[in-house]
Amino acid sequence: MTNPVQVTFRGIDVSPAVDDYVRKRAAKLETFSARITHCRVAVEGPPHHKKHGGSYRVRVELNVPGADLVVARTPPGSIENQDIYAAVDDAFDSVGRVLQDHVQRQRGETKARADQY
Repeated sequence: MTNPVQVTFRGIDVSPAVDDYVRKRAAKLETFSARITHCRVAVEGPPHHKKHGGSYRVRVELNVPGADLVVARTPPGSIENQDIYAAVDDAFDSVGRVLQDHVQRQRGETKARADQY
């Protein structure tokens, strides 16, 4: 990636292990497109509630030529993202699919839908 990844932690303490994990996942996005100009990641902690735990929220913003791709993952009522690493994986899997779709559209590799005729 030509520009560094910006990682922001909100509502939780900065963790070097999570920071490194996010940067590794961001570096893997280059396998889909080498033209990523900027990547911003925000990791938000769960809200502090007396009775119920919350899910981590991870927001990934990618700048590529022709588009700004944004994915924010917070499954409502889900217990699967109570682990911060699972939340990061979920967000980066989603942004990877969005990035692949964008690259395919830019190359003209996607098929036209039947209702577009």
